[in-house]
Amino acid sequence: MTPCIICVAITGSLPTKANNPAVPVTISEQIDSTQEAFEAGASIVHCHVRDDEGRATSDPERFARLKEGIERHCPGMIVQLSTGGRSGAGRERGAMLPLCPDMASLSVGSNNFPTRVYENPPDLVDWLAAEMIRYDVKPEIEAFDLSHIFQAERMHRDGRIRATPYVQFVMGVKNAMPVDREVFDFYIHTVRRLFGPDAPWCAAGIGANQIVLNEWAVAAGGHARTGLEDNVRLDKDRLAPSNAALVRRVVQLCEKHERPVASWQQAREILDLPTTALATATTAVLAPSSP
Repeated sequence: MTPCIICVAITGSLPTKANNPAVPVTISEQIDSTQEAFEAGASIVHCHVRDDEGRATSDPERFARLKEGIERHCPGMIVQLSTGGRSGAGRERGAMLPLCPDMASLSVGSNNFPTRVYENPPDLVDWLAAEMIRYDVKPEIEAFDLSHIFQAERMHRDGRIRATPYVQFVMGVKNAMPVDREVFDFYIHTVRRLFGPDAPWCAAGIGANQIVLNEWAVAAGGHARTGLEDNVRLDKDRLAPSNAALVRRVVQLCEKHERPVASWQQAREILDLPTTALATATTAVLAPSSP
């Protein structure tokens, strides 16, 4: 069976240390947390950054420092930067794309969130997609609704998204798509019908639903997202001690369902991201020094 790519969403825009002291907020905390998650089995890191007061921002300078640190300490790991709407407005949401990360999130439609509308107007979506083509950034389509999968197919068909879209099902956000097994199965059916039977896909569950979506995805041959952005707890009685602890929980699910965990090399191959130059660089970093 295809190895399972584990994506770790380390920080997000909302969780604070008041929610869980393990939430990494500063750049150095995020780098350390990512390295621990990488060593536990994650091959993608989904990144947000915060300002000095801990508020979400799209500041490209902060993204640059985070990306540089992750690439130094986690060689080969896929760096995915967020263009999400909680971190900025309008085109400032894509201000980090000239940094040429491996991937970036792309929400192709609007939907309700717990207390607001998550606005993704067509002109902004088209601009973000064009910037991703310009800087050779692979989009991850965040599908909060079935219509978002169909919109990704239209964008792919007319060239606004070049490669086969990598779709992530996001379920469990209040006022958006609930966690429903029949809907989940239909999402998979729709991705395979629109993009081919071998098209890779991922799933993310919010809050207590994280472990539910993790298991559904692993068992169904998809890829899994975990991390403190989406869920700060191991269960109702225990806070998660780290992002790595949540990654290790997915690794255990992979063992249960006899799925190998994807290495960073395998993850890059599955997602059609470059590996050769990175493999050379990683070998150089890890090689022992000459006497």
